Amino acid sequence: MKTKLFFFLLSVIFIMASSATPQGLTFRGYGRTYLGLLTDDGSYSIQQNTLDLRLEHKRDKTALFVNPYIYQYPDREINLKLRQAYLDIYFNKFDIRLGKQQIIWGKADGVFITDIISPKDLSEFLLPDFEEIRIGVDALKLNYYLGDHTLELVWLPRFQPTIFAEPTSIWAPKMMDFPIEPTFDYSNFQIESKLSNSEIAAKYSALTSAIDFELMAGYLWDDNPTNHIRKQIDPVTRQINRLIVLPQYHRLTMGGGSFSTTLGAWVLRGEGAYYNGKFFNSTNPVYTDGTVQKDYVHYLLGLDYSLWDIRLSGQFIQEAILDYEPEIYQDEYNNMATFLASRDFLRETVNLQLFVYYGFNNEDALVRPKLTYDFADGFEILLGANIFTGHSEGWFGQYKKNDMVYAKIKYSF
Repeated sequence: MKTKLFFFLLSVIFIMASSATPQGLTFRGYGRTYLGLLTDDGSYSIQQNTLDLRLEHKRDKTALFVNPYIYQYPDREINLKLRQAYLDIYFNKFDIRLGKQQIIWGKADGVFITDIISPKDLSEFLLPDFEEIRIGVDALKLNYYLGDHTLELVWLPRFQPTIFAEPTSIWAPKMMDFPIEPTFDYSNFQIESKLSNSEIAAKYSALTSAIDFELMAGYLWDDNPTNHIRKQIDPVTRQINRLIVLPQYHRLTMGGGSFSTTLGAWVLRGEGAYYNGKFFNSTNPVYTDGTVQKDYVHYLLGLDYSLWDIRLSGQFIQEAILDYEPEIYQDEYNNMATFLASRDFLRETVNLQLFVYYGFNNEDALVRPKLTYDFADGFEILLGANIFTGHSEGWFGQYKKNDMVYAKIKYSF
């Protein structure tokens, strides 16, 4: 059924694009073949064909944008989805966007701090392009403009959580260590779609001659569930004989901001957020369900610089749990850094890039070298690698058996 629906949609769009094009209609997209090999045993880490379509129609005070896409794998059913499908309505000093959309906040490269309105698809960890990692959300967004100042209000009527990899996937995240094999109870897992469960957020931004900055606040759901733990004790041995894990989503209140400014040849960037009401797992027996509620902060400082036509960028990122207790499963401070070096060659037809994530706590890393060649107008060849190092307890080190090389061929139209 999805296949028939997709090809019907594709036929309609191509007919519209190839016939006399209505005024204000634009049609673009890309096709891509993506092949990845694990360096450990030469098996395929991914075999994917992609068709991504962008259809936009503009009038004087309105615009419609639709972005259907398809992922085709040799061992799965065709995956047809809508990344975005929204209507823009323009007024003199404000505009409204209604529908499924990606909402991007913040100044960070490669990490999410205040950029939390659109949840993430982590079914392939952080390897896809960020446009593919961000999930479109059903939202009503209003932007009000006053000179170089903008006020953005967002209402999300329905909760959309993070998507994680299936348990059988090589990208399935490492589970908590349990003393015995747990039983999962998903009775409190779903968030009912109703007004009281909606999310709201606001952002104020200003573009001045000295600094660009944003201030944000939101009353949202944590996109990642917390595992509440219920223990059953054997009355004779006083040992745990059954462990029930209840994944559950909780509300978060967030306030934060970001900025970017130039210091001579340098660009200084910063971003930070304060989160109230986050649940963390704890081994302290005082907490009968294995969780404790704490506030935490998440922030970064970054510097960008160009040297000999090489774009250099570095970021330091920290998460800190306030009023920390030693029994909490997560470290009090989680420190990470990123590094980017990028340069164009051959009249900007070749780009060589290196991006590195490094986790200080577990001394683990993800190293991502990439070579992109613009072979012809709209035709791109990309060769790269994803190299994981470090301790298996780390966010990157848990995938150290998943080192891979890959190739992508992409045609944009």
